[in-house]
Amino acid sequence: MSDKSHSGGRDRFDGTTRVRSEATGFFRVEEIGGRWWFITPDGHGFLSVGVNHIDSACLKYPDNVHIWNGRYGDERSFCENGVRNDLQNWGFNTVGWSQEVHVRQRTHTPPWRHDQYRWVGMPYCHAIPFTEIEMWNRYPRFPDVFSDDFEQWCDLQARYCCVDMAADPWLIGYFYADVPSWGRNSNSGVKGWAEMFDMNSASGRAELGKISARYYQVTHDAIRRYDPNHLILGDRYNGQGPLPEVVLEAMIPAVDVLSIQHFPPIERFVALSSEWHRRTGKPVVNADVAFHVRALGRDHPHGITTQRERGQKYARWAGECFAEPHMIGWHWCGYIENECRQAGLKDRFDEPQTEALDLITEFNHQLYDRVAGSA
Repeated sequence: MSDKSHSGGRDRFDGTTRVRSEATGFFRVEEIGGRWWFITPDGHGFLSVGVNHIDSACLKYPDNVHIWNGRYGDERSFCENGVRNDLQNWGFNTVGWSQEVHVRQRTHTPPWRHDQYRWVGMPYCHAIPFTEIEMWNRYPRFPDVFSDDFEQWCDLQARYCCVDMAADPWLIGYFYADVPSWGRNSNSGVKGWAEMFDMNSASGRAELGKISARYYQVTHDAIRRYDPNHLILGDRYNGQGPLPEVVLEAMIPAVDVLSIQHFPPIERFVALSSEWHRRTGKPVVNADVAFHVRALGRDHPHGITTQRERGQKYARWAGECFAEPHMIGWHWCGYIENECRQAGLKDRFDEPQTEALDLITEFNHQLYDRVAGSA
């Protein structure tokens, strides 16, 4: 990214050169003067503002595939000339969670390959699908975490990506599941781990504690077996849903960052993330946040009716989040509208939502100036 589009110096990863620490060659986290930061491989403070759900399939429907063929035509061009140019022009500095949903309450598209991230040439996060226990999943599977099968599965998933990514300085770290459910799955009625025991009893909580500790130990060890360098960002928990305390405790030794997906009201997220930070000592990323103007006449649940209002809310709520010293990331949902996710920073014909983006871009470019301690 060019310093010309930002106030203050930036390193090649978009870290602010006004915050300096040890350069280790990889992203890490550190508290400096009471403020938490990602630290870039070059040793500078970094706040992650990312975009999620970046998927070229959004431009391959019968009514818009001509745009794909005319503007891009292949994945490399899409990554280099579409994604990279857009994100950098809008002041985003991270490819967040790339997978997208095209059929509601089904699995997302596969994570990006390593070459796709390299074509974009920006800091990125990668998701490893260790489990299928998402709240939205109609066919969840709660594995036996004490079995050899689970260990072998986690080893395969980690081996599949970590071997190739272990030396990549542009990788921030690894996410796990998208809004995992430890209790009964609301879409399927399948009983989850937390439903197997009486959470009102000490013995029930202890049993769930053993499961959650084992789950996080196995997934942690699978990654570290092949990649000792990058951050473990863990599961992207739903901030609106309950999380048993023993699960939060089990995460502490196994993850570097707490990842919470949370939509408005943003005040609830600030309170929740502050409490989780207090209990764990970990910095927090809002791993998936959105307030859309719905396409095709769909009503928005938060009363936002114009793109300009959407941009105003972004600036206000992102500002409130980053005012918290434990907050180090804000990842936006999503990139291009499609028939399922009918909202994005671009419409389904690949045209930017400029009234929202003008205000989003202004905020993103001024972020380091706004954050206390960056001057």
